[in-house]
Amino acid sequence: MIEGRYRVIRKIAEGGMATVYEAEDTRLERRVAIKIMHMQLAQGAHREQFVERFHREAKSAAAIANPHIVQVYDTGEFNGLDYLVMEYVHGVNLRHDMNLQGTFSVREMLRVISETLDGLAAAHRVGVVHRDIKPENILINDRGHVQITDFGLAKAASQATLSTTGMLLGTAAYLAPEMIEDNKATMQGDLYSVGIMAWEMLAGDVPFTSDNPVTMVFKHVHEDVPSLTSTCPGINQQVADFVSHLTARAVEARPADASDALHELQQLTANLPMDAWQYRKPADVGTGGDTEEPTAPALVGAIPAPPAPPLFDSRTGTAPQTGTAPATARTSVMPEGTAPQDVSATQVITPQDPALTIGLMDARPLDDQGSEPAKRKRSKKPLIITLVVVLVVALVAGAGGSWWYFLGPGSYWTLPQPTDISCKENIECSIVGAKWSDYQSTLNVANIPFTSSEAYSDTVAKGNIISADPQNVGTHISKRHNGRITVTVSLGVKQATIPSDIADPTSADGKDPIKALENAGFTNIKRDDSSAEYSMTLPEGALQSISETPGSTLDHNAEITVVLSKGLMPVTMPDIVGKTKDEAMTALDNAKLKTTVSEEYSDSVKSGSVISASPDSGTELHWGDSVKLTVSKGPETADVPNLVGKSKSDAIKTLESLGFEVKTGGLNILGLVQQQSATGKTRLRDTNGNKTVITLTVV
Repeated sequence: MIEGRYRVIRKIAEGGMATVYEAEDTRLERRVAIKIMHMQLAQGAHREQFVERFHREAKSAAAIANPHIVQVYDTGEFNGLDYLVMEYVHGVNLRHDMNLQGTFSVREMLRVISETLDGLAAAHRVGVVHRDIKPENILINDRGHVQITDFGLAKAASQATLSTTGMLLGTAAYLAPEMIEDNKATMQGDLYSVGIMAWEMLAGDVPFTSDNPVTMVFKHVHEDVPSLTSTCPGINQQVADFVSHLTARAVEARPADASDALHELQQLTANLPMDAWQYRKPADVGTGGDTEEPTAPALVGAIPAPPAPPLFDSRTGTAPQTGTAPATARTSVMPEGTAPQDVSATQVITPQDPALTIGLMDARPLDDQGSEPAKRKRSKKPLIITLVVVLVVALVAGAGGSWWYFLGPGSYWTLPQPTDISCKENIECSIVGAKWSDYQSTLNVANIPFTSSEAYSDTVAKGNIISADPQNVGTHISKRHNGRITVTVSLGVKQATIPSDIADPTSADGKDPIKALENAGFTNIKRDDSSAEYSMTLPEGALQSISETPGSTLDHNAEITVVLSKGLMPVTMPDIVGKTKDEAMTALDNAKLKTTVSEEYSDSVKSGSVISASPDSGTELHWGDSVKLTVSKGPETADVPNLVGKSKSDAIKTLESLGFEVKTGGLNILGLVQQQSATGKTRLRDTNGNKTVITLTVV
C-alpha cells in the first residue's frame, strides 16, 4: 500500500527508468498505473536536479488536457522513491499492433499519426517535449484511440539515462539528429520520431537498421531518411512528402511544432484521392530502408566513443558500477520495455581488449568517403597504414609474444590483495570481508572483469564482500573463456518493520501477532507466557505487550518479545439459589458474569431470596457470560373485604374470585353472613401451595 491509498496489484513492466505497477486507488475506487523511479536514479549523484525536473515535468504533464494523453493524477515520494500515478489504459501499445500486422494502410497510419499529433500539440502548447516518442509509448485503448504515455518521466530521466554520447539507450531508431549530436530536446525532435514511426508503419521497418547502435545513430545524423517512394512503390507522393517533412534532418526543415504538423496533415487528407487512402505496401516488396552490410561492423568506431560510457545491464536496466575501460566495439543497447527481473540481478562488466580498438578511432565509415575516386583513395590511406602497423607489431612479437598472451603471464590476471585485508606470508589469504567499493577500484585498476551481486548477511557488514569465486589472493584468473571474478556483496543485516497495527486485535496483523511478525521478516520472536493475563477486552491470542514499538524497523534477527492475552478467564457458576439477592449479585460480580434478574411470588421462598438461577451451579463459564436469576417476591396476598351482612352467595362469590377457598357454617336461616374467619391482607396459599380457606358463619 502506497501512502495508505494505492494498493499495488501486480507489476506490469520494468524499463531503464522505472517500474510500472497496476494498482487500485482505494480512495476513488478506480484502477491506476503507478510508475516508480528506479532507486539508482532517484538517489544518484544528480538526485536534486533529477527530482526537481521530475516533479516539474509531472505537473506539466498533468496540466495537459487532451484525450490522447495518458492523464497524470498524482505524484509523490514513497520510501525515498518518486512516483507518478497515471491513468490505467486498457489496451495494447502500437508495437503490439505492428508486430501483429507488419504494415498498415495509409488510412490506418494517418489515423494513428493524427491522434498522436493532436496529443503532442496539446503538450507542445504548454511547453512539454516528450523526447521518447516510439511505438512502445503509443497506447491503443480498447476503443481504438491513441493515448500517449511517459510524459514527464522521459525528460526528467534524461540526465540519468542518456549516455555521454547523448544517445538514449534502447530508442536509437527514433532519435532526432539534434538530440544525438547536441543532446537538445525540441518539439521538432518529437515530430522526427513521429515521422520515423509513420515510415515504419507503412514500410514495415524503420529506415535505418543496424545491430550496432553507433552505426544507427551515425546514419540518423549524417544521412537523410529515404523517401517512402523508394520502398513503397505506388504510394501517393503527397503522403511520402508529408512523412519526409517530419523526418527532415535539419530541425528548421520540419514543422515548428505538432500543431503545424497536424494542420499540414489535415490539409493532406482533405485532398487525398480515395485510392491513396487504401494503399498498403505489397507483401513481396522489401523495406528499402538503409541496412548494414555484413562488413560494416569493422568500421563502427568511426564515431569516437566517449570515455568510459556506462554499459547497460540487461537484467536490471541500469548501468552497472564499474571502472573498467570502455569497449568501443561493444556498445550495448537495451529496449526500455525489458521484462521485469529480480532487482538483485547480477551485473557483468567486461574490460576492453586493447587489440580490438587499434585503428577504430581514426577510421571513417564507407558512407562518409565521398563519391570521387581520388577522395576514396585518400580516405583509405589511414586504414591501410593502421593495418600495416598492426601486422608489423604482430610479426615483431613472434612466437614469444604468442606465448606471453596465451600461456604465460599475459594469459591471466592475478587476484590482488585488498588494501584493508592483512595477509601473512605462506598463509592462504581471502578477500572475503574486504570493503567492496575499495576492492572494486582495485579490480578496475588491474583491469580485471568482475560479476557482482548483492545479498543480505547477518555477519558481514554492509558493503563488504560475503563471498567470491575465486576468493584467495594470488589466484590466477584466465583472460580467455570469459574469465572473471564473481563477488557477492553484503547488503548488511536484512531489516524488518513491526506492523503498526499489530496491537489492534481487530486488524489482520492484530489477530495473529506472531504470524504477522514472521511475515514481516522477523526470525527471533520470543513468546513470554509467564506474563500473560486474562482480559475482558483483549481476545485470546491478541497482543498484550511487545518489547519494541509497533512501526519501528529493526534487524530481522533482533529479539522481539511478545505477551499474548489469555482472553476471557474461565469461571464456575456459583451456587446462589436460596441466597439473598444481594449475596447472589456479589458472587456473580466477583465471577465477572453478566446478570439478568426477574421476580415472582413464592409460597416457599421468602421475599428477596433467589428462587432459581440459569445456568445451574457448577457449570463452566467465562468472564462476561450471562446468568438469569429469579428472585422471590414472597407469598401472594389479597385484601379480604368485610362481608358481614352480605348474602351468603355474594360473599362466597367474592372470596372465590380473589382465589380463596370458602367454607360455611351456622343456622343459615336468613342466608346472611354473621361472621368471617379472615379480613384484610391475607395469603392466597399456604406454604404447601394449597389455597387458603376462609370460613363464613351464616344466620
